[in-house]
Amino acid sequence: MGLKEIDPEVYTAIEGEVGREKNTLELIASENFPSKAVLEAQGSVLQNKYAEGYPHRRYYGGCEFMDDVEELALARAKKLFGCEHVNVQPLSGVPANMAAYFALASFGDKIMGLALPHGGHLSHGHGVSFSGKWFQVVHYQVDQKTEVIDYEVLKKQAQEEKPKIVVAGASAYPRTLHFDKFREICDTVGACLVADIAHIAGLVAAGLHPSPIPYADIVTTTTHKTLRGPRSAIIMCQEKWAKEVDRWVFPGVHGGPHMHTIAAKAVCFHEALKPEFKEYQKQILSNAKTLEIEFKKYEYRLVADGTDTHLLLVDLKNKGVTGKDAEEALGKADITVNRNTIPYDPQKPFIASGIRIGTPAVTTRGMKEMEMQKICQLINDILTHPGDEEVSQRVRQEVKELCDSFPLYE
Repeated sequence: MGLKEIDPEVYTAIEGEVGREKNTLELIASENFPSKAVLEAQGSVLQNKYAEGYPHRRYYGGCEFMDDVEELALARAKKLFGCEHVNVQPLSGVPANMAAYFALASFGDKIMGLALPHGGHLSHGHGVSFSGKWFQVVHYQVDQKTEVIDYEVLKKQAQEEKPKIVVAGASAYPRTLHFDKFREICDTVGACLVADIAHIAGLVAAGLHPSPIPYADIVTTTTHKTLRGPRSAIIMCQEKWAKEVDRWVFPGVHGGPHMHTIAAKAVCFHEALKPEFKEYQKQILSNAKTLEIEFKKYEYRLVADGTDTHLLLVDLKNKGVTGKDAEEALGKADITVNRNTIPYDPQKPFIASGIRIGTPAVTTRGMKEMEMQKICQLINDILTHPGDEEVSQRVRQEVKELCDSFPLYE
């Protein structure tokens, strides 16, 4: 018997999510739709197998096919990113960062990361995260006027604080990260550089954003955002850190690797090595730039005045709508975004003054510049009339028509 017969409640929830994804404009910057091949690999019988250790050095028998899969993932990741060493076993981005930090530093050492309200991530030193509890943390911020990183200010701060690690990475920073400048700063204070490229990995792989590989000691990334793979992560590093990285992934952070997910990562890297992947990434950027232009036409203020990447951070203060209210109003019209703090936000994080919008998922569906213009118009219709049920129903119908024109998983 299948899932529908064994557990109709779970089956119903899954079918509900299939319907939601098909009929919703997914604009959350950290989400995407992997290929059927990726989903097939992740849902395979490889999930049955324990394979603690590394290829040809396992603690379980019967791992010959697990070795084949992991070696494929390793070789493809190295080719895709041009890295010296890679570990494809991390289960997700946070434990990947955990392993990276402990490969380079000790409990209680000082790290510097971008502050969460300024576009950073919880795992870059926030107090509620392991990173904020197990390390001394100092945060750097974006410039209050330009809302981008001022590398001279960062250099002075690093010289004062002398951190063991500087983290270069973000979850809501729309402009280019200059890893060469981070490297120069690290070298002046003897710090190691960890680059977290979870959001921009697809752009980096396609050569459309500067790569941290020549500059960072360790690079971490998730595999499901712009990279369009399974929800997981990898770690790349210079050869000199390979043993420490591998030791901290296993047995340091976790035990048995999820071999079905590693297989899905191998498929993802295989897809990303094809020429059409670069064209897809170019379209992501073009769609984001189109949204920038359209939002400005409707007189929305964009953090950092726009985007160089796949995401935009929209400041709603001049529209009289909070991020929380905008997220809820758009959600009722089947447009999915997330509320997001903006730099120097007067609102609490749960309320927030902005929304974060990304283009990877709608680009996967095949939408281009013309559709971005329509999407921006629909967003503006909702945010100009929040709570207006008639407008919400009209927009919801237009969203459905748009989604029907670009079917998902058909």
